[in-house]
Amino acid sequence: MGRPKKKRPHVGNPEDPLALSCVMSSYLEHLRVVNLTKQTIINHANQLYFFLEWCGERGLARATEVTRPMILQYQRHVFHFRRPETGEPLGFVTQMKRVTSVMGMFKWATRTSLIPFNPATEIDLPKIPHRLPRYVLSPEEVDRVMTQPDLTDAIGIRDRAMLELLYSTGMRRGELMNLKLFDLDLDRGCVIIREGKNRSDRIVPIGERAVAWMQKYLADVRPWFALDPDNMMVFLSHRGAPLSKNQISYSVRQYLKSSGIGKKGACHMFRHAMATAMLENGADIRFIQQMLGHRRLDSTQIYTHVSIRKLKEIHAATHPSSRVKPRDEVRTLPPIDHSAALAHVDESIDAQRVEAIESERTPPAQRVAACERRVKRAVGSYALKALRRSEREKRELLSSLAAGSLSSEEEKDKLENASSPEIDPNL
Repeated sequence: MGRPKKKRPHVGNPEDPLALSCVMSSYLEHLRVVNLTKQTIINHANQLYFFLEWCGERGLARATEVTRPMILQYQRHVFHFRRPETGEPLGFVTQMKRVTSVMGMFKWATRTSLIPFNPATEIDLPKIPHRLPRYVLSPEEVDRVMTQPDLTDAIGIRDRAMLELLYSTGMRRGELMNLKLFDLDLDRGCVIIREGKNRSDRIVPIGERAVAWMQKYLADVRPWFALDPDNMMVFLSHRGAPLSKNQISYSVRQYLKSSGIGKKGACHMFRHAMATAMLENGADIRFIQQMLGHRRLDSTQIYTHVSIRKLKEIHAATHPSSRVKPRDEVRTLPPIDHSAALAHVDESIDAQRVEAIESERTPPAQRVAACERRVKRAVGSYALKALRRSEREKRELLSSLAAGSLSSEEEKDKLENASSPEIDPNL
């Protein structure tokens, strides 16, 4: 059973077209009209719900109430936000998405004359760091992961075919999930990926090993999983439903964990491994770009930094220090004598031990006397405060007596009874 869905906030009057929730709904409808993908619209909705929740906590109900300083304050809130599960801050990519979604909504609202001005214009966005993939699988590690599924079980054969297809084609998780039977051409050894990222189609080849496992799965396993009428999806659960993204990620993550390679990740690791292996084996980066479905070459060039093997070969062939043999003086250097440093460390440790032992041997009478001195200092400070308080009360009574505000004899007795506290002269 999955996690219960969080109740989405509704901000503003549902009948008010300028209520933030109504403006958001109209903006999402506009995104559907301009033919953005379903996943893109879902991502924008998730980012905007975060903004609406922030506005609701501050009593902002209408789009006309949002000003530029509020947008800047929201950006700072996103920066200081911590995930409730781990206490970690949001990544800069996530921060940028949460702010740009709000900017897009207010830009659309201004263009459609819902609001008179755009409060989210000219907002400085965080600089996105260009980071390399944290973990990249080597071909040997990929082979270890491939051996994890139980090949005596139908689900194991399905998962092995799924892993082989991920590694051979480098397709994304969502593209694997949406793959249909008529997209496969195993005789020619290729697959058509329809409406991938940015709604672009592409044809990518499949390796012979992946073709063999796909044929095994389609012939022996899938007919037992499929229901009537067949939905034509390639990868099905044992109940006949298409695999979801979470199911695919969970299966791949479990195989990575059981392989013992010590690298965390899921489906995208096979995409990185495929691109890096092809680049190290001499593939042109333009062909890798076509395989991965990148619109810009900048996205593919990240693998030129990951692939270190070619760089090491060039460094060894061209750098002067790599071509010069080690000098004789380096080879003939005597081993370093660490005995002097170790002796100094031993002496300092012995001195600390002696000091600790001497402090434990301090006579009890001296320790009691030191404790008494600390107590006297604390009590003396308290007595001094009491003396000052008594003197202040006496001055207040004298001033009241001079002003004639004391009307009874009992109140005048207060002045006579106001005496200084007794203080031990030994303190």
